[in-house]
Amino acid sequence: MNRDSMNALRLDRRLMSRRGWISRDELEHQLQALPDVSDKAQVVDLASEAPAPDAPDEGGPGSSTGL
Repeated sequence: MNRDSMNALRLDRRLMSRRGWISRDELEHQLQALPDVSDKAQVVDLASEAPAPDAPDEGGPGSSTGL
């Protein structure tokens, strides 16, 4: 494995719990070096996406109540 591939695996969440894989200091340094991507976050309003509680089920094709 080349050095770049090995460095890409260092922060793999599945491998970080391995004893001796990455030191706590190195992990902190790598986490601090990650870019800030908070501007890409989107707010999801779950209340507006949920169907109305009193809306009747159509029972059309593909619904589980149309059996």
